[in-house]
Amino acid sequence: MSLKLRFKPVSHSWVALHPQPKGVIQFIAGAFFGTFFPMFFYRYLLQSLYEQGYTIIILPFNFTFNHYVEAGFLMREQYEILPELVRMATVEGYDYEAYLDDKNFSWIGHSLGCKYISLLEGFSALPPQPEAREKFLSNLLSSTANKSEIESVIADINTLVDELKYKIIEVQKLIDTYVGRKIKINSIFIKGQVSILLAPAITNTASAIRPQFLADIIDKLGFGVKPTIEQTQNLIQDSELFNIMGLVCFKSDNIAKSTCDWFINILQKPPQEFLENLTGGHLKPLGIQLGSNVLNFLDQPFVESVEKRNQGFEQHVIELLEKLKEKAK
Repeated sequence: MSLKLRFKPVSHSWVALHPQPKGVIQFIAGAFFGTFFPMFFYRYLLQSLYEQGYTIIILPFNFTFNHYVEAGFLMREQYEILPELVRMATVEGYDYEAYLDDKNFSWIGHSLGCKYISLLEGFSALPPQPEAREKFLSNLLSSTANKSEIESVIADINTLVDELKYKIIEVQKLIDTYVGRKIKINSIFIKGQVSILLAPAITNTASAIRPQFLADIIDKLGFGVKPTIEQTQNLIQDSELFNIMGLVCFKSDNIAKSTCDWFINILQKPPQEFLENLTGGHLKPLGIQLGSNVLNFLDQPFVESVEKRNQGFEQHVIELLEKLKEKAK
C-alpha cells in the first residue's frame, strides 16, 4: 500500500514528512501554479517522489520582479523549516537522521522556480570575505547594471549572508535542544546539494508583462526583472558550479526552449547522462491521479495511464535524482 501524502503548513511552506526519509526534496513550482495550490497541481509528481522515501517541502512562489530578494527569502525559509523537521519527526516517532546533514537536501524546480534554484547555487560561489564578495559582484554586474544597482545588490547580498550565518547558529542550537545532536551544514547556500531543473525558464520582464512596450517602459524605469537573463547566466557561468545538476527539457516546450538551449550549448552542462529530453510541453510536470489514470488538462495527452505517465516522466526524474545523489557522494 502506498504512503499517503499529507502536507502540513510550516512557516510559509508546506511539508509532507516521510516516516523513514532518505532525504529531503525542496520543490519550487512555476508562476501561478506555484502560487495557488502547488500541492494539488503537482500532486502526482510529488506523490511519486514521496513514495521513493523523501520528505517533501513545497516552498512558496511569491510573484515579484526582484528575484534576488525572493531567492534570499527561500534560503531563509530553508533554515526556518530545518529544525522543525527534526522536532516534528520526534513528535511523530519518525526517523530524523537524514535531516542532520544538509547534503541530504535536494532541489527540484519547474519553470521560473528553476531560476531561484540557479541563483541560490550561483550564490554558493560568493567569497566569504565581504571585500572579495563585493569585488566578485561588481565584476559580475559591471557591464549590465549601473553603480547604484550594483551597490543595492551588494548591500542586499551582504545582509542576507549575515542573516544566514545567524540563522545557522540558531538552527544548530534548536536541534541540539530537541535531540542532543549536531547538524552538518556544509554551505550557507546550496553548494553540494543536488538539483533538478524541470523545463527551466530564465525569463525577462516581457515574459510577465504584456504588451512588449509596457515591459520596456518598466525596464527603463528600473522596475523590471532583476537579475536579467544575461546577469543570471553570467552568475551561473562565473560560479563554475552546477556540477550535480540534472536538466529535464520537453520536446514541445517553447517557453523553456531558449533556457534549455543555453544550458546545453553555451554552459555545456549537465553532461548527457544527467540530461533528459522528453515528450510533452512546458506544463508536463503537472498532474493528478484519478483511479488508474493521471490527468493533466494543460498538456497532451489530457489523460494517461499511471504506467504510461511514469514511463514518460516520473521514472526519468526519479532515476535522474538517484544518479545525481550517487555522484554527489
